[in-house]
Amino acid sequence: MKRAFRLDIALIHYPVVNKKQEVVGSAVTNLDLHDIARAGRTFGVGRYWVVTPYRQQQELAASIAGHWTEGYGGTVNPDRANALSIIQIRASLEQVLADINEQDGTAPLVVATSASPLCKKISFQGVRSTLQAGKSVLLLLGTAWGLAPEVLERTDAALPPITGPGTYNHLSVRSAASICLDRLCGNWEEVG
Repeated sequence: MKRAFRLDIALIHYPVVNKKQEVVGSAVTNLDLHDIARAGRTFGVGRYWVVTPYRQQQELAASIAGHWTEGYGGTVNPDRANALSIIQIRASLEQVLADINEQDGTAPLVVATSASPLCKKISFQGVRSTLQAGKSVLLLLGTAWGLAPEVLERTDAALPPITGPGTYNHLSVRSAASICLDRLCGNWEEVG
């Protein structure tokens, strides 16, 4: 599939923070793999990087993706195989960035998502314009209670939090990913 832009997403499982803001690792989930891959494929994402340093979690992610891309699941549901084919598993954000540099020949603009306002802000339209200009973008999504400070320090900018009219703000990462991808890559002019 030819894309007019180069957008990758990375779901970070370590380092992330818990509700006490302690740095932790989180577990890979079947739902996150499936739903984010499906949203990614819908919106033209090139690669969906699943980032965890834990060997058993890497094996779990590979087993789930493999069932749908190489195993029986892919034969009975080719659409799911197509979606999960964009999954790449890496141990660290550094490995992801090195792979992108090697494969694409350029460093991406690294953009964080966060439910909290951060200092290095970029608007959704700003990232959309960057993509439309042909620049590579890596969108970081945090699990647990969000990206750890050491990850945020590695970013070039952060998108504004996704908010509603109330004060509650704790979307699932799957919901946040879909909203972000629609804002960055959706065909808005076709919406009635």
